[in-house]
Amino acid sequence: MEPVLAILLTALAGYLVGSIPLASWWARRHSGVELTAVGDANPGYWNARQHLGVRSSVPVFVGDVAKGVLAALAGWWWASGLEPRWSGALVGGGAAMIGHAWPVFARFRGGRSILTFVGTMLVADPLSSAIAIAVTVLVRMTTRRFDLAARIGVFGLPVIQLVTVGPPRTAATGLLMSLIGLRFWQAARSERAALATDDPAR
Repeated sequence: MEPVLAILLTALAGYLVGSIPLASWWARRHSGVELTAVGDANPGYWNARQHLGVRSSVPVFVGDVAKGVLAALAGWWWASGLEPRWSGALVGGGAAMIGHAWPVFARFRGGRSILTFVGTMLVADPLSSAIAIAVTVLVRMTTRRFDLAARIGVFGLPVIQLVTVGPPRTAATGLLMSLIGLRFWQAARSERAALATDDPAR
């Protein structure tokens, strides 16, 4: 397959897979909860965990990670002619992250793409991801705080990559992580706007 066509197919497939609103569908079917109307309005695992419970939100966790895995595998397969080889996986996974954040099937109102990023990295860099997961588990066992452990594991991944795979792939990972940063910035801006609207002094 021609490289340009492979990249286009990978990006399109990744975006469509990422756009599937699994968390919202599951929350509505399981308990009638509309995730975009409760908590931080994030239609993803973190909000689902808070309102559905840990066990009931497991399918959301698995589904969001699977988006990144499937999209990255598609990129690895279709864009096999690209060099370096892992770049195809990052194209597919990155497109899935964009789809998760701005899903065409959910009026472009999506989540933060953290777990989709995790799924992408499991394919694009399994060694570094395995180390990051081990760090996450260790911090969780030590502190009993899942939120802290997850943050350390995800945001510590580039540091691990500097040692295991070097700067080029670390820089590519940083580019994907910038999407997560953008989504957090957008969420914070929306929250500030909502608070300003409700301010009685205004």
